[in-house]
Amino acid sequence: MTALSDETTRRLRLTGRVQGVWFRGWTVKAARSLGLRGWVRNRHDGSVEILLCGPADSVEEMIAAARIGPPAARVDTVQCEAAGIVDDDVTGGFSQRPNA
Repeated sequence: MTALSDETTRRLRLTGRVQGVWFRGWTVKAARSLGLRGWVRNRHDGSVEILLCGPADSVEEMIAAARIGPPAARVDTVQCEAAGIVDDDVTGGFSQRPNA
């Protein structure tokens, strides 16, 4: 079991060809396989936003995977920042949220 102090939360913003290429579905599947909590959603500006919470090594693994994305995607930029946890942000596993 991972110690609570090993938990980290990161917010990502990805640009490029990241919408209409199954990026959100791919992210949900990949994040769940790593045991992460959080969510993914499309943004109205054409980017994808991801909130990742879990063991630091798994979060880093997911960030590295997101830099590549699913086969049809082309990721141009990834902005990554530490994020504070709001209780409802990370409860219930990893999900796809409505567009923002």
